[in-house]
Amino acid sequence: MQIIVCLKQVPDTTEVRINPETNTLMREGVASVINPFDMYAIEEALRIKESLGEGEVTVLSMGPPQAEASLREALSMGADKAVLLSDRAFAGADSLATAYTLAAGVAKLGEFGLVICGKQAIDGDTAQVGPSLAEQLDVPHATYVRKVQSLEDNKIVVERMTEDGYEVIELALPALITVLKDINQPRLPSLKGKMRAKKAEIPVWGKEDLDVDEKLCGLAGSPTQVVKIFTPERTRECRLIEGSAEEQAKVLASELKKII
Repeated sequence: MQIIVCLKQVPDTTEVRINPETNTLMREGVASVINPFDMYAIEEALRIKESLGEGEVTVLSMGPPQAEASLREALSMGADKAVLLSDRAFAGADSLATAYTLAAGVAKLGEFGLVICGKQAIDGDTAQVGPSLAEQLDVPHATYVRKVQSLEDNKIVVERMTEDGYEVIELALPALITVLKDINQPRLPSLKGKMRAKKAEIPVWGKEDLDVDEKLCGLAGSPTQVVKIFTPERTRECRLIEGSAEEQAKVLASELKKII
């Protein structure tokens, strides 16, 4: 069974910068890491493969050329293959356009049993790509998975976190899940894994390699767009209200009505 992990390379959270003209993340010269939640997705895919005693873990990412470094890190952890979707036409994609392009990449990879994503990316924090990808692939999905109870007989049973506890869900395969950090502890790459990852060939697929409509990719295919990003100006004003308690209450109520 092929297990596909969707990975995103994100800027280090202490180094995030925004281009004031395009309102997009500035990645050049900024340290990047694997999205932390995706590390747990990689680890869970490896554990499932090990428990089954067979299968293949493929890591898929959409991003700029430098995202190859994150794919190599995933390979060093034990993933079998990695593919990068990279094209100028994919740039500026929102969650819907990203899911559309990833779905085309998954389709090109061929038959799969399970897709695993981190619950969300720390740069966008939308948590929408996983569910959107499941809809694009027309497979059942479960979000916020904290534990995989079993995977056998063409079905997977998982525990999904809720506000009041958790629920147990059974999904027919193929399926997609998004995972929380509670699900496992990601392993460290081995020396052998690092050497293998360094030599591995990572194919790069662009729009010409995928069966996609360019109008549905990248900025052109994004129904949501960031119009402006700015840091709000912080102001503070202190005013002392004098008089009796009744008089102070009336003045305060009057001032609050102005704000509301």
